[in-house]
Amino acid sequence: MSTETNQKVTASHLKRSAYLYVRQSTVRQVFENTESTQRQYALRQRAIALGWPSDRVIVIDSDLGQSGASAVDREGFQRLVAEVGMGRAGIVLGLEVSRLARNSTDWHRLLEICALTDTLILDEDGIYDPAHFNDRLLLGLKGTMSEAELHMLRARLRGGILNKARRGDLRCRLPVGLVYDTRGCVVFDPDKQVQETVRLLFQTFDRTGTLRATIKYFRKHGLLFPTQIVAGAQKGQLAWVPLSLGRASSAMHNPWYAGAYAYGRSRWRKQPDGRECYERLPQDQWQVLIRDAHPAYISWQEYERNAQRLRASAQALGFERNAGPPREGPALLQGRVVCGLCGSRMNVRYNIRRNGIMMTNYVCLGRGRLFGDPLCQSILGTGIDAAVGQLLVDAVTPMALQLALAVQQEITARLDEIDHLRRRQVERSQYEADSARHRYMQLDPAHRLVADSLEADWNAKLRALAEAQEDYQRRRAADRLVVDEQERQRILALATDFPAVWRDPKTRSANASACSRS
Repeated sequence: MSTETNQKVTASHLKRSAYLYVRQSTVRQVFENTESTQRQYALRQRAIALGWPSDRVIVIDSDLGQSGASAVDREGFQRLVAEVGMGRAGIVLGLEVSRLARNSTDWHRLLEICALTDTLILDEDGIYDPAHFNDRLLLGLKGTMSEAELHMLRARLRGGILNKARRGDLRCRLPVGLVYDTRGCVVFDPDKQVQETVRLLFQTFDRTGTLRATIKYFRKHGLLFPTQIVAGAQKGQLAWVPLSLGRASSAMHNPWYAGAYAYGRSRWRKQPDGRECYERLPQDQWQVLIRDAHPAYISWQEYERNAQRLRASAQALGFERNAGPPREGPALLQGRVVCGLCGSRMNVRYNIRRNGIMMTNYVCLGRGRLFGDPLCQSILGTGIDAAVGQLLVDAVTPMALQLALAVQQEITARLDEIDHLRRRQVERSQYEADSARHRYMQLDPAHRLVADSLEADWNAKLRALAEAQEDYQRRRAADRLVVDEQERQRILALATDFPAVWRDPKTRSANASACSRS
């Protein structure tokens, strides 16, 4: 070591401690790149050779297996900066700049604090004083090169991944209902219950038009939705859970269900505090999109139509919404009426009079919600709804019989489809019970420590099977009461007089509103 280098170490530095920072980027490097780790620990002898007692050379190695791209999750580096800032460190040792930081912000912050507290920095090439201009310039250049090296490594890896994705050969995490076969091709999940449930999700949304109505339909009929466990001891296994809004929305926005290979649909953006946030990208910014790449549950046209309906539903909540999904209520034109004065979408308000009659008013708030202006206009909806209803009766009456037959067939088809899925759930419970029984019967009875556990699992599966069978029979009986022969004859009888059905007070307002939109 040169004399000039030794002159940088003064008595004031030796009065303080020497801090050796050790880091490897990944856990794999910790176990495989042992030579690099040994070289970092060997710097402790350099500090002793410079005059620091061995008991005052503090090794910080709690960041082994942590990336140096950011200091947010590196407790060891944060501790090092704190010790330097409090003036306890005479020198900071690191094999190279990349071991301390691969981020210019973190590196220059450490240099600034070292310069203020008169703390030296040592790497494999020599000793530097951040308070001196030339040393500070050289350390800054090394930090820039370390960050550039990380960028080039990432760019190479990213380029290889993107090139493979553009060919459609990169394996991505598939949504439930799609799996890879032995050749690496995307195919339907061989589990028929999974396929039928996924198809029912898209069919129900196509029929109802909203995600909430789809979720209510699944909940009403006691149907569960499959999902893959992504973490824990049961990672990769299939679980059946109630359909949630997040799962339904994710399925509707997933192009893989439409037979498209899609990659780069989202990105992570770094925040000022160092954390990263998840951001979804519009379709025109996706990195890879290959249509008709594998079997599909829906066509690409259906996928785009579903996305458009979801956007329209979201816009229905905004100030200048241009459409609205069907809502429940006696008003026929809710979400459809446009103010003739200002062009804004009109809201619906209901007033209950003393005699219990509910009156409908179509109200235009105009600029009142944002600027406090008075109402633009308010129109009583009784006359408007009556006129629209009469137009609907005149248009539908000739098709009443065909409509009744279609309704009857649709109700029967829906119940048969639901009954089929419920029966699948019973079959799955039966399979799990049989598997538990098989595991128990194959065990040596003398091995009581394991036999007790397997017996308890078998009993639990049998209880689940009994509950599934009981629930299936109860719901099946309830469905048959809905569409018994008497009910079918009633539908056919009323179909010949559609005006009577329309004006019947027992006709649900939600059904009337849906008919007016169609």
